Amino acid sequence: MPREDLHATLADHAADRAHPVTPPTPCSCPARVLADRPDGTVVRHGHVVVKAHTPATRAPGAAAALRARLAAAAAPALAGTVLRPLAGAPVEVGGRLLTCWPYGTPVDPAAPGAAPWEETATLLARLHQAPPTVFGGAPPRARGPEKAGHALARLWNSPLRGPARAAVLAAGAGAGAGAEERPGTAVCHGDLHLGQLVRDPDPGQGWVLIDVDDMGIGDPVWDLARPAAWFACGLMAPEDWVRFLAAYREAGGPAAGPPGEEWRQLDGPTRALTAQIAAQALVKAEQAGRPLDEDESAFVDACARMAPLPRGRSLDAAT
Repeated sequence: MPREDLHATLADHAADRAHPVTPPTPCSCPARVLADRPDGTVVRHGHVVVKAHTPATRAPGAAAALRARLAAAAAPALAGTVLRPLAGAPVEVGGRLLTCWPYGTPVDPAAPGAAPWEETATLLARLHQAPPTVFGGAPPRARGPEKAGHALARLWNSPLRGPARAAVLAAGAGAGAGAEERPGTAVCHGDLHLGQLVRDPDPGQGWVLIDVDDMGIGDPVWDLARPAAWFACGLMAPEDWVRFLAAYREAGGPAAGPPGEEWRQLDGPTRALTAQIAAQALVKAEQAGRPLDEDESAFVDACARMAPLPRGRSLDAAT
């Protein structure tokens, strides 16, 4: 489906959901494309957001996993932790599976000093302690480790060459056994970053997690690995990292370990996430014909530093 047709289809679906009367109530609020990426297209109309998931989600196994993730997001056990969908099952329109959500105010990217790190840590701790039964019969696996491998494979197969590519691939390979996923039975988000938080539109509610596409059962240390990578790359202030870990532990989070020993668990996954983010940055920059931005360069530079660093020496020492 052409992009313009997809955007129009999503806008119509969102408008129908926002104004469920016949004939539709006249509305002056225009539809707005919030995201348009290979992994999904998101359109907002008023208080409703509609997401078209990747075409691969129509495959039976992937569709079943999406339904399980929607069921988890709607489960009472995750109320106040994950944004509740407006519909309990996806619908197929134009060959794409669509899901509907209420619109919540996102984190302001122009105000990094106001980032809700402690709230994020508390939400993660709650999520990691939720019962796996929130998914229903057959819970999907969290996709964090899988996505790290796919990002490195895309870089390997890209036409890009040079020292940056070599450093990132070496760092990814160097993560090795330290990045292997341990058996896990926790409910995990799978793709945590500050763009995955919004203000719950229900009055009196706070921040909640969004985007359940990678949510599943796994090792919760992988959810902590991305903030750890930001810290290790100098993109998260040390005081914010300390507050993040303290809030996670205070809320009962199971993955950080005792104070001062968090890197025993975090080192391998953090190396893998650093290499993943750097690989994604290189591929995107190459495809767009642009240089890396400052944050992207920080991850690539971290890979160059950590590639020769023995796994016995934790990644935070490479900063």
